[in-house]
Amino acid sequence: MGVVLGFASCSEDMRQGLRPVPTAYGRINQLVVVADQDVWESRIGDSIRYYYGAAYPILPQPEPIFDIVHFTPYDMEAQLMRRELRTYLIVANLSDEESPTSQMIRQDLGTEKVRRSQEDESYNVTIGRDKWAKGQLLAYQFGWTEDKLIDNIKANFPAIYKRIEQRERDRIAATIFFQGQNPKIQDEVRSKMGADIKIPSDYFVAISDDEVIWLRKETDDLSSNLLIHKLAYSNEKQLSKEGIKAIRDSLGRKYISSTLPNTYMRVNDIDLPMLTEVKTIHNQYALEARGIWEIENDFMGGAFVSYLIHNPNKNELLFIDGFVHAPGKEKRDFMEHLEYIMSTTEY
Repeated sequence: MGVVLGFASCSEDMRQGLRPVPTAYGRINQLVVVADQDVWESRIGDSIRYYYGAAYPILPQPEPIFDIVHFTPYDMEAQLMRRELRTYLIVANLSDEESPTSQMIRQDLGTEKVRRSQEDESYNVTIGRDKWAKGQLLAYQFGWTEDKLIDNIKANFPAIYKRIEQRERDRIAATIFFQGQNPKIQDEVRSKMGADIKIPSDYFVAISDDEVIWLRKETDDLSSNLLIHKLAYSNEKQLSKEGIKAIRDSLGRKYISSTLPNTYMRVNDIDLPMLTEVKTIHNQYALEARGIWEIENDFMGGAFVSYLIHNPNKNELLFIDGFVHAPGKEKRDFMEHLEYIMSTTEY
């Protein structure tokens, strides 16, 4: 099934005259689903929760990729502030002409696009902006039968997820670098590791020697860490699941421990698997690993994400690892912050 992401022109009776248009607000990763109550409680709602409420990979305790909030069109009218949030998924079966959500989608799409959706099954999703407030993103997901709508939700999820994720990156960056960058640490990383990485101002150098640079951010609730290591590239086995795990475990054993004797950090791929994926970071080949870590001989653990980036010009590998320790706290947003910092790496 083809995926079509278009742009819907959203208006509401010329913005109800000349009233001031509010600016959208809301938490990062919050997704508001607008659907009739019977749709939300049906197999369609199950499909939305299955995809958009799926677990973020990989955390010690499951957390969803989106924090889903459901409103019906009546809920939206009852409290107008619900119409000023940032990200919406509006879902309806267009064959139900009595459905308030279907009527909403029909009005926003217009007669020509509604007719097109009947004649062309691949036209089943579109993107709108700023319907009720500035800075809004709205994904309209529709179909003409319940089964077809469920198929469309499944087929379009990757594209919609990517669109929302790309849009949220600017907000994540603004949060991370609210107080600016740390040019002194950035210069040190560039000098020792041969790469540019944007480092927030609230990180400090914990260790800097001939082998690693360990950066930390410490608050009452969180220890956020970046470990950077450069090594020679010798063979393809290094760029494998076993290779990246061996590098991480070696550094963890040497550099990271608790206050107890005979403790060190290692990958725990028994309780949860370590997942790897090939990526491209600023046009450079990279292997990504995600999993959980633990301190051997102590009761400490958390989530990590590692990148092993190949520099073909110097035949080198750059290992960057981000991990958090936040007991009793949700960790998804912390990990997203680390991932963003790591994604700025550039030779």
